[in-house]
Amino acid sequence: MAIDADRLAVVSLDAERAGDARLTGGKAAQLARAAAAGLPVLPGFVVVPATHAPDAPHGEEELRRAWAALAGDGTRPLIVRSSSAHEDTTHSSMAGQFATVADVRGWDDFTAAVRVVLDSAHRVDAVAGGADDMAVLIQPMARPVAGGVMFGADPVEGRDDRILISAVPGSPARLVDGRTEGVRYQLTRYGRRLHTRPAEPRRRHVLGTRRLLRLVALARRTRRLFGAPQDMEFGFDDDDRLWLFQSRPITAMAARPARGARLLGPGPVAETLPEVLQPLEEDLWVAPMAHGLAVALDLTGAAPRRRLRAVPLVRTVDGRAVADLRLLGAVPSPHRVLDVLNPAPGARAAGAAWRVGRLRSALPLLALDLMADVDRRLAEYPAPGEMLGGRLVSAASWGRRALSALHAQEALAGALLGGGSGITVAGEALAVLSEGRAAGGSDADLMAGRPVLLALVPPSLHRSHGLPARTGWTGVPRGVGTLPVREGLRLRIRWVQEMQVGMVREFAVRLAAAHLLDDPADVALLRWSELVAAADGVDLPADLSVRVPRPERPPLPAEFRLVAGRPVAEPNRPGGGAGGQGAGGGTGTGTVWDGEGPRPARAVLVVRVLDPALAALLPGLAGLVSETGSPLSHLAVLAREHRVPTAVGVGGAVDRFVPGTALTVDGATGLVTGLAEAAGDRARGGTGGNGAGPGKGAVA
Repeated sequence: MAIDADRLAVVSLDAERAGDARLTGGKAAQLARAAAAGLPVLPGFVVVPATHAPDAPHGEEELRRAWAALAGDGTRPLIVRSSSAHEDTTHSSMAGQFATVADVRGWDDFTAAVRVVLDSAHRVDAVAGGADDMAVLIQPMARPVAGGVMFGADPVEGRDDRILISAVPGSPARLVDGRTEGVRYQLTRYGRRLHTRPAEPRRRHVLGTRRLLRLVALARRTRRLFGAPQDMEFGFDDDDRLWLFQSRPITAMAARPARGARLLGPGPVAETLPEVLQPLEEDLWVAPMAHGLAVALDLTGAAPRRRLRAVPLVRTVDGRAVADLRLLGAVPSPHRVLDVLNPAPGARAAGAAWRVGRLRSALPLLALDLMADVDRRLAEYPAPGEMLGGRLVSAASWGRRALSALHAQEALAGALLGGGSGITVAGEALAVLSEGRAAGGSDADLMAGRPVLLALVPPSLHRSHGLPARTGWTGVPRGVGTLPVREGLRLRIRWVQEMQVGMVREFAVRLAAAHLLDDPADVALLRWSELVAAADGVDLPADLSVRVPRPERPPLPAEFRLVAGRPVAEPNRPGGGAGGQGAGGGTGTGTVWDGEGPRPARAVLVVRVLDPALAALLPGLAGLVSETGSPLSHLAVLAREHRVPTAVGVGGAVDRFVPGTALTVDGATGLVTGLAEAAGDRARGGTGGNGAGPGKGAVA
C-alpha cells in the first residue's frame, strides 16, 4: 500500500523543532539534540504526520526534495528507521519493537520502506495512537568497518563509573539483532581498560586503544548533554570517522547498594531458622540469636565492639533470618592487603587471647552447667494448660534470655572446641526415628516421647511440621548424653524454642477466649513488647485486625546487600560462591536433584541453604551442594558421616545446576562441575569453593 504523501510533513534533522520528541519521536529527537551539540551525527530528515506540524513543508514534492538531497539520483543507499514517541524514552526503549529498513535505493523502494515503518506502529499494543504517533527517520546508509553498542554505565551491576562496549567488524546491526556476541570491553569512566572478552589476538583488535578513548569521550559528552548515561549505537567508517547512530537513556539500571552497605546472607543462621518468620517469632528467636553471637564475637575479639553494638548481627529480610556475613567471618575480606596493614584486628586478638585461652579450657564445664540449668528449668515447668497466664509469659521471657546464652556458648564451642567426635544431634535424631518406626511407633507418639526428634523440624508458632518421610539406615542411637558440647547446646536451643511455642500458643488461646484475639494464630503477628503489654492488661494494638501474615517468599540470595529495603544479589566472586568450602568425603558423580519429585538413583542434592530437615535425605546421596553454610554445620558434619561429597558456599548453584543434569562434586577440592563444564573447569580451576574434605574416595 502506497503512502499518502499529502498527509506527511518533512522536518530536517538540523531544525530546532526536530529536538522535540513529541513531534519527531524519541530516536530522532535524541539525534537532533546530539547533532545540535556538535556530536558526530549523520544528516537526515524526519517524516511526521502533517497534523502535528502544520507549518512544516508537506506533500509529495517536499518529500521528494528531502529524499533527493540525501539519495542524489537514487543510487545512494538510505536507512529508514522508526522514531515513535514511545521508544527511546527514560522508561521504555522498545528496542527492536518497530521496523527498520536498510539499504533503500530509489523512490519507490523509499516510499515502500516508509510504509513498512509506519505500519510497524501497530505491532505494539502500548502505542495507543498507532501510526499517528509514529515518525520516520531517514539518514544515509553508513558502511562502518567496525561498530557496536556502548553503555555509558554498567546496567548489570548498577555502576555509573564503568563503560561497557560491545563491538564487531562491520555494522552494529549484527550485534543488536543477536547474530553475534562480538568483543566486550569494560572500561573505567576515564578509559582505563579493565576487561576484554574474549581476548583478542595481538594487532587484530576490533577497537584499538585510540578508538576506545574516542568512544569514552563520546560517552562523557552524551552524558553531559542528556544528563544521564546513554545506551548508544556507533560505527567507524573507512576514514576512521566515528558516527553516533543512536542514543537513548539506559532504562534497566540495576539498583546499586550504597557505599558501605552491609553484606548479608542466610549463612549458618538459616540452619536454625530456615523459614519465613512472623513478627513474634522474630522477637522470640532472632533477637536472642543476634545478642548471643555478638557476645561470642566480642569475647574472642573477632569483630570490633563498636561495630557489634551499632548494628544487629542477625536480622530478618522478607521475614527470613540473615546474618552480617563480614562480621561473622563467613566471607573473605575485600581488602586483604589493608587488613594485613591494619593493626586493629591483631590488637583485638591479642587482647582477647587471655580470655580465649581460659575459655577453651573452661567452656566444656560452663556449657555442661548451662545445659543442666536449662534441662532443670524445662523439667520444672508444668503443662502450659496448668499454668497461670503471667507464668506463661514469664517462661517465654526466660526462654529469650536462655537462648542468648545458648547461642553464645554454641558459637564459642564451634570456634574453640572444633568438630568434636563428628556425632551430630541430627544424626542422633534420625537414628532414634528410624529405630522407633521399625518398632512400630507412630510419629506422633515418637515426637511426644523422644524430644531429640525436635532437631529434625524447625520452630514455628503458626504451623506444625511433620517428621521426615525418609530416614534410611543412620546407625543406632547412642543417647543425648553422648553428644559433643556444641551439638548438646544446639539441641537445648531447639528445646527452649519449643517450650516458648507451647507457652505462647496457650496464652493466645486464653486471649481468644477473652475475646481479645479473633484467632489464636494471630498471636504470631504481635511484637514481643505488645504481648508483654497484653499480659499487663494493656489493650492489644488497634491495627491487629488488619495485619496480615508475612507471605512465603523465594529463598534469599546467598549474598546480597539492601537497596531501599530490597535485597540485591552480590555478583559471584571468581572461583565460586560465598565463603565456599569443600566439606565432605570423596568425589561423587550423579544427577542433580532439588529434593522434590522422584529421587534419581545417584542423586546430587543442590539446595540454597543447609536446612536441618534435609538430614533425612542424606543416606545414599552421590553429593550435596549448598549455596550457603559452613563445614561446621550439623548437616555438613552428618554428610561427612555418610561420606557424601559436600561443597558449601557455591554461589548460584540452584540456578546454575538444573535438576536432571549430570554433576560431579569433589569434597577434597570443592570443585562442582557439570558434565558440559568439566573440561573447561579443569582448565579454569572449577567452580565452587575451596576443598576441605578428607580426600577422594569411592562413594557408597
